[in-house]
Amino acid sequence: MNESFRQTVKLGNDTRMAVVGKGSVRMQVNGVTQVIFDVYYNPELKNNLLSIGQLQEKGLDILIQHGKCRVYHPTRGLIMQTNMSGNRMFSLLAAMIPKKSTCFKTESENESHIWHCWHGHLSYKGLETLFYKKMVNGLPSLKIPKKLCTKCLTGKQHRDSMLKKSIWRA
Repeated sequence: MNESFRQTVKLGNDTRMAVVGKGSVRMQVNGVTQVIFDVYYNPELKNNLLSIGQLQEKGLDILIQHGKCRVYHPTRGLIMQTNMSGNRMFSLLAAMIPKKSTCFKTESENESHIWHCWHGHLSYKGLETLFYKKMVNGLPSLKIPKKLCTKCLTGKQHRDSMLKKSIWRA
């Protein structure tokens, strides 16, 4: 969600409401996962609203006929359908699907470095020992990289010793 997006929207009763963000919503309708892009976030609304005009602008076809509203995708066909309620509204029940967690996802060209970090910056000879003694399930045979780990190098830097006697103390 882009929280820096700001705009106002005009509702059916000519009132204006502030939009404080724009993003994508993944939802499940009738067992099918749908993603709607460029959705405005308005914390003042109690219900989520879908604009028929905006759905048409995104290339979807809307058919309202015999008390039913059907939304068609050009290639996937019918993607949403709902009946008209007593107050002439079309309510669509959808379950929001949260974005999958990616907090442990890492990408690296060097698989050895990933295993090195995963095991608390264990030396590569230590990783070889784990591999040969089959102490870790799934650990592949690793090659020692030519480029050294910068975090390990920083941790190995020594500081100068502190003088035992000085003229002043803090």
